[in-house]
Amino acid sequence: MLTSLLALFALGGSVVLLAARLLESRSASARALTDVARDAGLWLAALVAIVATAGSLYFSESAGFVPCRLCWFQRIAMYPLGVILLVAAIRKDRDVRWYVVPVASLGLIVSGYHMLLEWKPSLEGGACGVGPSCADIWFREFGFVTLAVMAACGFIAIITLVMMTATTPHPDHLTEENP
Repeated sequence: MLTSLLALFALGGSVVLLAARLLESRSASARALTDVARDAGLWLAALVAIVATAGSLYFSESAGFVPCRLCWFQRIAMYPLGVILLVAAIRKDRDVRWYVVPVASLGLIVSGYHMLLEWKPSLEGGACGVGPSCADIWFREFGFVTLAVMAACGFIAIITLVMMTATTPHPDHLTEENP
């Protein structure tokens, strides 16, 4: 349940950040929020990726949930993001978006397809092969949060945070110290 709440919090935070970005020219509080995201976004994105990685390892290694083929593809996309984003945060490398966004977007596409299979198992057609079916659902919190939904929330949060760090400050915030 905690991991489901964390995923929903990450998704909600992404929605709030996107709304703040749209409203920053009209609202000082929205500007303040986007400034925080611009400054701490890489650290927060690294945290999301590391928590998602730890969560997936917990589910497979401690809880005994055997990952399906699509889960493995999502892991392939998520696991390196924790390391890449941590290094980028330490180096303050805002250009990391050029590597992170394509990988996270591919992970999001796989998560979206995985969610579709969970709701429409007839679409699977046995393509997953060996191991558990990609349509199998280990749990469903709040009526809709599954492992694939949590992965999608993580990818969305990472993409949002990384893109927020790539934006330039609002013109009202430009000073000699922050050109």
